[in-house]
Amino acid sequence: MNEAQFEGKIAVVTGGGSGIGAATVRELNRRGAELVYVVDVSIDGAKTVASEIDGARALELDVSDSEAVAEAFAGVVAEHGRLDVVVHAAGVDDPTSKTWMQEAAAQGEPIDVTSRLTDKMWRRVLDINLDGTFYVLREAVRAMKGRGGGAIVTVGSSSAFDTLIGYPHYSASKAAVHAMSQSVAKEVLPFGIRVNTIAPGPVDTAMAARTPAHLRAAMDSGPARGYASPEELADTILYLASPGAANLVGAVVLSNGGRFTV
Repeated sequence: MNEAQFEGKIAVVTGGGSGIGAATVRELNRRGAELVYVVDVSIDGAKTVASEIDGARALELDVSDSEAVAEAFAGVVAEHGRLDVVVHAAGVDDPTSKTWMQEAAAQGEPIDVTSRLTDKMWRRVLDINLDGTFYVLREAVRAMKGRGGGAIVTVGSSSAFDTLIGYPHYSASKAAVHAMSQSVAKEVLPFGIRVNTIAPGPVDTAMAARTPAHLRAAMDSGPARGYASPEELADTILYLASPGAANLVGAVVLSNGGRFTV
């Protein structure tokens, strides 16, 4: 049944060169998408993923660059006349903060990140995670409005609810992504556009590999499932983008293996 879910669809996946985004690209192709744009700030990563798939095209894009995002989406619409599915999986964490957290754990000291955060560190996370999500949402809506609508899925984080010590900028950026996506979802519904959000817990990606060892151990302990695979997240993302989720609008779907509920 799933094999034809996205038959003939034109899709854009940001962050498609690795992790959750790459898994989503592969699954979109498997489920019949006509063409998937593999969008990533790393063109090498995008090309690697796109080279695996006949119906995929690599596109280099920094989502924090509003003009570049507008140009990229306009190019898709100019070529195909429409855009059906957008999955916005691009995002960053902060390796420096993770290093400080690891050092504190090794020394048996309290975590001290907030007092050491620079404006540049704060701005980088917000520029990409929050501003980038706005730019992608805005251009996706522009592309879909008046052209039959479509489905948009943003990637938030469970850390917006179960906030991590030492990660105020990341948690803030993802909480804002949730609220913004929900606001846009209600606004664009009359245009036939559905917006939903997935809020992952720990996922086994390159980003997660930088998580301090004591935090990884904590996330793997207890009755909760621990680290999910990118493929599991892609499956939920594509449910949200599929016709089967027609009644889901502005949802924030937790995918955290039972770590907590809200």
